[in-house]
Parts: sequence; structure tokens; C-alpha cells
Amino acid sequence: MAPAHGNVCGILLAAGSGSRFGGGKLVHPLPGSGLPLAVVAWRNLKAAIAQSCAVVRAGDATLIAMLRAEGARVIECDDAHEGMGRSLSCGVRANPYAAAWVVALGDMPALRTETIVAVASSLERGTTIAIPVCNGQRGHPVGFAARFGPDLSDLRGDAGARAVIKAHPGSVSELLVDDAGIFADVDTREDLALMAR
Repeated sequence: MAPAHGNVCGILLAAGSGSRFGGGKLVHPLPGSGLPLAVVAWRNLKAAIAQSCAVVRAGDATLIAMLRAEGARVIECDDAHEGMGRSLSCGVRANPYAAAWVVALGDMPALRTETIVAVASSLERGTTIAIPVCNGQRGHPVGFAARFGPDLSDLRGDAGARAVIKAHPGSVSELLVDDAGIFADVDTREDLALMAR
């Protein structure tokens, strides 16, 4: 599937501490490929949306170097410790002229590029919130039209954009996909082992 066009911006959230993993989660090699989790997630996003960036914790030198080596535009978030909402806010504020944003997570390397393209394409067709669904379950990445920029820019805490989605149920379009990668995230080393199998 061809990459999405138009003024849609991809945002990879890669600013978490990975505490449940024991630290260093996003730079940990993925079994099989040996590539760091965040690099795989970045490549999937970049292949789908040319205009993409990665949000990382300020001073996370190893991850920053890895992503820049992949050609990523890296946004350092000074207050990433406040939670995923703040990291997302940082990414949106760094791309204020986008017509829409597609928000992907750095710890979801199994997500298919074509799923990301489907979300971006839905936004280009006028959808205001696009969420992929597989087997009746919602997942990531989630897309937001520019009208939600102020709401996303004000986010704090670790709930991400859930509050925005909950406040605007009538704006949500669910996209049926055959991709269990939309909810296959790596929180622990056990998750990584399961993904490898």
C-alpha cells in the first residue's frame, strides 16, 4: 500500500520510562530482527506517513541517537515524566500546521504499516477521529483532525488522548482491520517473549 499523502503528520510516542520492563525498553532488541523496539515502530510509521516525528524524553541520548540514525525528526519533551498525555501534547505542538495527526506508540512494533496508512487515509477523507478495530477491540494508532489540536495540546497525565475520544463519541470512525498488532504492546519482558513466539 502506498504511503499516505496530504498534510497528515505521524507522531511516534517514545518518551516512556519503561519501568515495568525494567528500563531501556525502547532500545531493547526485538527477537528475530535484533532491531530496537522503537526503531521498528519508527520504520513502520515512516513508511506510512512521510511527515513524521518521534517524541522522546529530553536527554535520552541512546534512543535519540538511534532514531536520528534512522532519519527521524526527534522532539525532546522536557516534561515527559508527567505522562503520555504530555508527550502527545508536545508532539502536536511541534507540528501545529498539520491537517491531522496519527499517534503511534514506540512499544508497538507489530503494527502493520498498511493499518497506519488506513488511519491516515481516513483522516484525509474527512474523518475527525479514526480508530482501528480488530476482533471488536479498539487499538492504535489513533488519528485526530486539526480541530482537536487545542484539546490535544492541553493534555497531561498518563491517559493519553482517551479523554478527548470520550468527550467526542460522535466524531469517532472505527476502521475494521485484520491486524492484531493494533493492541500488541510491549510492557514487560514477558510481553516481548510472547511476541517473539
